[in-house]
This record gives sequence, C-alpha cells and structure tokens, in this order.
Amino acid sequence: MRILMLGWEFPPFISGGLGTACHGLTRALSRLQAEILFVLPKALGSAGPAATDRLDSALSGERPMHSRLWPRSAGFERVTFAAASSALPSPYPPAALTGRSTVIPAADVCKQPPVARPLATRVARPPLLVVGAGLDGGYDGDLLSKIRRYVERCVELSRGQQFDLIHAHDWVTFPAAKAIADLSGRPLVVHIHATEFDRSGERIHQAIYDIERFGMHAAAKVIAVSGRTKDTVVRRYGVAPAKVEVIHNGIDRDGADGAPLAERADAKDKVALFLGRITMQKGPEFFVRAAARVARKLDRVRFVMAGSGDLAPAMRALVSAIGLEDRFEFPGFLQGAEVERAYRMADVYVMPSVSEPFGITALEAVRCGVPVILSKNSGVAEVLREGALKVDFWDVELMADMMLALLRHPQLGRALCRRAAAEIRAMTWRAAAQKCLRVYQETITAQMLRRWPEAALGARVARSGSAAQPHSGAAA
Repeated sequence: MRILMLGWEFPPFISGGLGTACHGLTRALSRLQAEILFVLPKALGSAGPAATDRLDSALSGERPMHSRLWPRSAGFERVTFAAASSALPSPYPPAALTGRSTVIPAADVCKQPPVARPLATRVARPPLLVVGAGLDGGYDGDLLSKIRRYVERCVELSRGQQFDLIHAHDWVTFPAAKAIADLSGRPLVVHIHATEFDRSGERIHQAIYDIERFGMHAAAKVIAVSGRTKDTVVRRYGVAPAKVEVIHNGIDRDGADGAPLAERADAKDKVALFLGRITMQKGPEFFVRAAARVARKLDRVRFVMAGSGDLAPAMRALVSAIGLEDRFEFPGFLQGAEVERAYRMADVYVMPSVSEPFGITALEAVRCGVPVILSKNSGVAEVLREGALKVDFWDVELMADMMLALLRHPQLGRALCRRAAAEIRAMTWRAAAQKCLRVYQETITAQMLRRWPEAALGARVARSGSAAQPHSGAAA
C-alpha cells in the first residue's frame, strides 16, 4: 500500500506534539511495509531553514539533493520526503488573530478550481497576525492566500505519483489534500490532532473552523487522537460518529523502560516541571499559581517552565509579580536530548491544559518514570486511568496539594509510575500504525464497493453499444 501523506512538521523541525506523532506513526507504518510519500513544507525566502533540509541532515547526514524528492533511511526506508514551498512557517494556528476584516468562505479556499484558473488568484487579503505557535514572534500576512498557494504546489508535486490513499494531518493541509483527492480519485483520510476549539476556546477564528469542517466532511474517514476529540468532531463539526475512528497516540520505548526513577540522593531541591507551548491552550498560568502555593509550604523546590509561545513574557511577568524569580527557570523551547534531560531531572510533571486533545508529553514523562498530574480536559487521561493524578485545570489549590503530596512522598510517585507504565505498555506507535492500516484498507475497500456497480453498469453499456454498432452501420 502506498500512502500520500501531508504534514506540517517533522523532527527535528518541530514545535509540538504533531511532529512527534508524525515521526512515530510514519516510522511504524514503514516498518509494517507501507510505502509513504510524505509532503512537508519548505520555507520560502527568509522564513528560516527548510524543514526538509534539516530533516535531510538529521536522517542521512548528507547534503540535500537538488531534486524535489529524495529517499530516506534510518528507519524510514519506505518513506520518501518531498518539499513543497510554503510561506507558512508554523504547523499550529494562531493563539491570537488580529485584523479580521475579511473572511474568505471555506468553500472558496478549499475547492479545486478549473486547471486553467490559477489557484492563487481572486482571493481577498485579510491582514492576519499569527502568534502563539511555539515560536518566537510569529508572522504577518494573508494566511488563507498562503494556504491557496500551498495547495497549488502540493497538487503540482503530486502529479505523476502513484498512491492508494491520502492521509492529511492538521487543518492547514486539508485544502491541498482535498484538491489532490479530487484530481486523483483517491480516498482521503484526515487526522485530527487538535481543533480550533482546543486552540482558541469559544473565540474561534471562523475561517479556520470552516476549513477544518470542510476537510472533515470531504474525507472518507476521520481519525481522532482521543474519544474527547471525537466528541468535539461530532458535536461541533456535525460529522457522523461512524465516520470517526479513535486512534490514540503511542510512545516509542527506545532507550527507556518506563520504570520509576530512583530517588536522586544528590539532589538538593525537588523539581516540578511544565513542558509545552506556553499558550492559552496549555494552561501555564495555572501552573504558576499552583507553584506559588507549593512554594509557600515547601522550601526546597524549583519550578521549570520549558517551552515557548505568545504567553511566555506574561508568565515571566507573573512569576516576577508573585516574587518567585529565584525559584523559576525558563529554559525555552527544548528538543531531542534536552527534553529527555528535563524529564530525568523532574520529580513531578504537571500538564494543566485548558483543552488537550491528547498530550504525548504525559506519555514521555511516564516513560522516564516521572509521576504525572493531568488536567481532566486531556485525551491522555483516557488511557492513564489509574497511573496519573487528575485535576480540573482551574483548581490550583488541589493541583498544589497534589504536587506537594508527590514531592513530599516519593513512594507515592513510584507507585503511580508503576501503574502508568503498565497502562501504556501496549500503547506503541506500531499498534497505532496497525489501526491506521486497518482504516486505510477499509476506506479503500469501501470506495471500490461504491464504484463497482458503476463499473459493472459501464461494462454492460459498453457491451450493448458494441453489439448495436454493426446494426447501425448496416441500416445506414
């Protein structure tokens, strides 16, 4: 089976869980003999280093080839990465949007126009400021026109390629995936890692919501990363429940056994860790306010807020206003071995997300033997039923009490980690990939069955026409 996959980030070009999920799932699919053509954005102009250039260096250690397609190795033997030029540097939509003077209908953004009509023409230009994507700053520009241009490049790149199905990750890829599906006749599966309601609460950006809804309804199947996400897709986007398949994310066990860490005899201070994008969705303010309560009752404890995002300056200001500058660290955005070190130094990991479709970081913490406190508004709580403490994100008093309990009583954390390790033992990327392959096969088979009556009818008409032709000629 050959899959055309559209994504927006891939390690080491990563700013959130989307890249981690794409990496784990793609490698597992490759090991299960699936062939994948993975289309990634390539930055334009001064937008920064191309994702595919950095990926090339990371996987092969060689200079990138100058062709638009190049094969990969190091666990990705059956994966070919392709670069599609893009002016959109972030996989994540805005945490704040300004200047919404013009809204382009989703149908106009997503539909594939006639080939003779350029994709990037006749589009209004609403000035949008996109920030809060786990990057410093953001970028100005016409978001939807950039998406239209990305559609154009992806469609051109896909021409002449052989594939059985299209798998699109996250909303920015949906218009391109739909256009390719229309031109190729191949079925489309969309993967929902987060929705506009997760990122923006009730103050959604209508154009982004419309694109999400368009993609979900255009797809033959929708994959949701949790039951919580499926509920949002059904209730908020009007998608039929039977069309939505829940496939939880997995975790690679490379280099870790999930066993609880021994107490750090040489550590002078306990460490409470927040790791994620510092945006409204992730609830960093609630971590700071809970930390203030912990600090009043426990002297030898430090707090680490690792990540970046539009709320980082506000969190630094809040920490300063509370008077915790000497107890807080802001190491910025971490990658690779830095993330592993952060977990290894932590005594407790806190994920106070306001809305979390899944929460791969909780699995990463468990893999490193770190006890976890989860927001009840997280998809990962569906699998960590007994292996994590759970709290309403806004209940900073209870959150602080849970942090104190785990920091003061390491044996409680070790017991929690043992339960968590047992719960996630079967949650591998291989298991997730096997479920995806089943969805692929069911989707392809369903399309074939829908087309079979048409093919049979066409064959009968053709036979009837060929039999009548001599008679018509004789009559003439």
